[in-house]
Amino acid sequence: METLAQFGDGGPGPWILLFPLIWALVIGGGITLLRRTVWRGRSGPGRPTTVADNSPITVLGHRFASGEIDEDEYWRRLSVLDEQFGRTGKGGAA
Repeated sequence: METLAQFGDGGPGPWILLFPLIWALVIGGGITLLRRTVWRGRSGPGRPTTVADNSPITVLGHRFASGEIDEDEYWRRLSVLDEQFGRTGKGGAA
């Protein structure tokens, strides 16, 4: 290690080997910051697909939440929408 960093000959010393680690932390921190702020709303691999706000399934969910329809009617209509829009699973889970 002394020959690599030339510690004994007045070189920078072994601490010079920390620079790649510092750069890795800076780059990793930048990516983390971007993922938590700028890229948050974008879809991509590993992100669940969301239903549009004006889709029939969302409207049905809002009607059920506001009390316009009861639970039996909600599940009946949701099963029809699942068949029509190709979604699977109870509750509209993909």
